[in-house]
Amino acid sequence: MTTLPRFSLTVLALGTLCLTAGVRKVTPNPQSPSTSTDMKLDGHDVLIEYSAPSARGRKVEGGLIPYGRIWRAGADSATTLSNDADIMIGDLRVPKGVHTLYVAASENGWKLVVNNQTGQWGTEYNESQDLGRVPLKLTKLSEPVETFKITLSNGILSLEWGHTKATVPVKLAS
Repeated sequence: MTTLPRFSLTVLALGTLCLTAGVRKVTPNPQSPSTSTDMKLDGHDVLIEYSAPSARGRKVEGGLIPYGRIWRAGADSATTLSNDADIMIGDLRVPKGVHTLYVAASENGWKLVVNNQTGQWGTEYNESQDLGRVPLKLTKLSEPVETFKITLSNGILSLEWGHTKATVPVKLAS
C-alpha cells in the first residue's frame, strides 16, 4: 500500500529536479558564460537559462541584436524558459513546460517570442513552432550594459543590453 505513494513522491521530486536543473545544452564559452535567473510565483518555479554575450566594443541595438530578424536572446544554445505551472507573459498564456525565447527587434519596438521548439542551437529558429509574441516595454538606459542580462524578479521579466532595458510582466495564469 505504501509503495504507490512513495513512487508518486519520487516521480514528483524527479520532475521538480528536472525543472530546476534545466534542459538547456550548455557549451563552455568564457566569452558568453552560461547563466540563469529564476523566480517563484505563488510557490511555482519559473527558470530562464541562457548564455550571456558581451558587447566588447560592438554595436548592440541594430547590430548584435539585429533589427528585422529573430535574435536568440543570448548566445550559443537557445535560451530556455521552464515553468512548472501555466503562466502569463504579458497577454500570452504559456503552458507549463519548456519553451525557448527569442527577440524580434525593430527600431519601432521589440517583441519577446516564445517558441515550443527545444534543445536546438540558438540560431535554429522555426517560426512554425511559435507559441506567440508579446510586446516588450523599452526603456533607454543612460549607461550601457556591457554583458547581456536577463532577470526574473517581482513578477517582471527583464532583458538588458547596450542602452536598452526591455520588460514584460509575468504572472500565474488564472
